[in-house]
Amino acid sequence: MLKSLIAGALLLAAGGGALAASAVNKDSQPRTLVVTEGGSKTELSLAAGETAEFCPKGCFVTMPNGDLEALTGTETVEISGGIGRIK
Repeated sequence: MLKSLIAGALLLAAGGGALAASAVNKDSQPRTLVVTEGGSKTELSLAAGETAEFCPKGCFVTMPNGDLEALTGTETVEISGGIGRIK
Protein backbone atom coordinates (compact mmCIF):
# COMPACT_ATOMS: atom_id res chain seq x y z
CA MET A 1 0.00 0.00 0.00
CA LEU A 2 2.78 2.42 0.90
CA LYS A 3 4.56 1.71 -2.41
CA SER A 4 1.37 2.57 -4.30
CA LEU A 5 1.02 5.89 -2.47
CA ILE A 6 4.65 6.80 -3.15
CA ALA A 7 4.32 5.85 -6.84
CA GLY A 8 1.17 7.97 -7.13
CA ALA A 9 2.85 10.95 -5.49
CA LEU A 10 5.80 10.68 -7.87
CA LEU A 11 3.51 10.59 -10.89
CA LEU A 12 1.66 13.68 -9.70
CA ALA A 13 4.91 15.53 -9.05
CA ALA A 14 6.31 14.63 -12.47
CA GLY A 15 3.12 15.64 -14.25
CA GLY A 16 2.86 18.96 -12.44
CA GLY A 17 5.81 20.48 -14.29
CA ALA A 18 4.31 19.77 -17.69
CA LEU A 19 1.49 22.31 -17.44
CA ALA A 20 1.26 24.89 -20.18
CA ALA A 21 -1.33 27.26 -21.56
CA SER A 22 -3.15 26.05 -24.63
CA ALA A 23 -4.83 27.78 -27.55
CA VAL A 24 -7.60 26.42 -29.73
CA ASN A 25 -8.70 28.06 -32.96
CA LYS A 26 -12.43 27.45 -33.44
CA ASP A 27 -12.55 29.70 -36.51
CA SER A 28 -12.62 28.45 -40.09
CA GLN A 29 -9.51 30.47 -41.00
CA PRO A 30 -5.99 30.66 -39.55
CA ARG A 31 -5.35 32.98 -36.59
CA THR A 32 -2.12 34.27 -35.03
CA LEU A 33 -1.26 35.00 -31.41
CA VAL A 34 1.78 37.07 -30.46
CA VAL A 35 3.44 35.51 -27.42
CA THR A 36 5.89 37.53 -25.29
CA GLU A 37 7.88 35.30 -23.00
CA GLY A 38 11.06 36.32 -21.19
CA GLY A 39 11.36 39.50 -23.25
CA SER A 40 11.17 37.83 -26.67
CA LYS A 41 8.18 37.89 -28.99
CA THR A 42 7.12 35.00 -31.19
CA GLU A 43 4.11 34.45 -33.40
CA LEU A 44 2.00 31.36 -32.81
CA SER A 45 0.00 30.60 -35.95
CA LEU A 46 -2.97 28.29 -35.59
CA ALA A 47 -4.72 26.71 -38.54
CA ALA A 48 -8.50 26.35 -38.47
CA GLY A 49 -9.43 23.87 -35.75
CA GLU A 50 -5.84 23.54 -34.48
CA THR A 51 -4.86 23.36 -30.81
CA ALA A 52 -1.37 24.14 -29.49
CA GLU A 53 0.35 24.29 -26.11
CA PHE A 54 2.65 27.18 -25.25
CA CYS A 55 3.75 29.40 -22.38
CA PRO A 56 4.66 26.84 -19.67
CA LYS A 57 5.95 29.43 -17.18
CA GLY A 58 3.72 32.43 -17.83
CA CYS A 59 3.74 35.00 -20.61
CA PHE A 60 1.83 37.80 -22.24
CA VAL A 61 -0.27 37.05 -25.30
CA THR A 62 -1.72 39.45 -27.85
CA MET A 63 -4.98 38.11 -29.23
CA PRO A 64 -5.99 38.31 -32.91
CA ASN A 65 -8.18 41.35 -32.13
CA GLY A 66 -5.29 43.16 -30.36
CA ASP A 67 -6.24 42.50 -26.73
CA LEU A 68 -3.26 41.83 -24.44
CA GLU A 69 -3.58 39.25 -21.65
CA ALA A 70 -1.18 37.92 -19.01
CA LEU A 71 -1.15 34.12 -18.68
CA THR A 72 0.23 32.00 -15.85
CA GLY A 73 0.58 28.87 -17.98
CA THR A 74 -2.61 27.03 -17.03
CA GLU A 75 -5.23 28.81 -19.13
CA THR A 76 -6.89 27.93 -22.42
CA VAL A 77 -7.20 30.65 -25.05
CA GLU A 78 -10.24 29.98 -27.23
CA ILE A 79 -10.37 31.86 -30.52
CA SER A 80 -13.79 32.30 -32.09
CA GLY A 81 -14.98 35.02 -34.44
CA GLY A 82 -11.47 36.48 -34.52
CA ILE A 83 -11.59 37.17 -30.77
CA GLY A 84 -9.53 35.36 -28.15
CA ARG A 85 -11.09 34.56 -24.79
CA ILE A 86 -9.48 33.07 -21.70
CA LYS A 87 -11.23 29.92 -20.43
